[in-house]
Amino acid sequence: SIAILLYMVQKFKTPDHWYPSDLQKRARVDEYLSWQHVNIRAKGSKLFLTKVMLPLITGQPLPPEKLEFLTEDLNIALKQFEEKFLQDKPFIAGSEVSLADLVALVELMQPVCAGYDLFEERPKLREWRRRVEEAVGKELFQEAHQDIMNIKNL
Repeated sequence: SIAILLYMVQKFKTPDHWYPSDLQKRARVDEYLSWQHVNIRAKGSKLFLTKVMLPLITGQPLPPEKLEFLTEDLNIALKQFEEKFLQDKPFIAGSEVSLADLVALVELMQPVCAGYDLFEERPKLREWRRRVEEAVGKELFQEAHQDIMNIKNL
């Protein structure tokens, strides 16, 4: 939850780049955290739930036209994300990783875990992912996503 992340950042006095004290950078983080709920999170989660969880629960395969619609809907949000939030910056709030980047990448991993490699044809997004993973630590990132990456093996 975003509320829990904001609480933890303030309670544990994390490095400033996670939730910047500079008001313009913080506003950029807040802007993304507000926007992502109905865009990246909603569309990425819907793709994941429909492509992975629904077939697991019902035992029925997903109709291809449903997947195509969900993928296109997510692609619109990804284009907006690249154009409005990443622009030509290394991270959402500027030159350092923030909570916005962490939340964004975690949400984008759901479609990846469902078999949709949304980074493959998006070099800007792929490079941003690499930078976020490096900032968090590749081993920690992989450990955090280990279970969801194996969801199809249920």
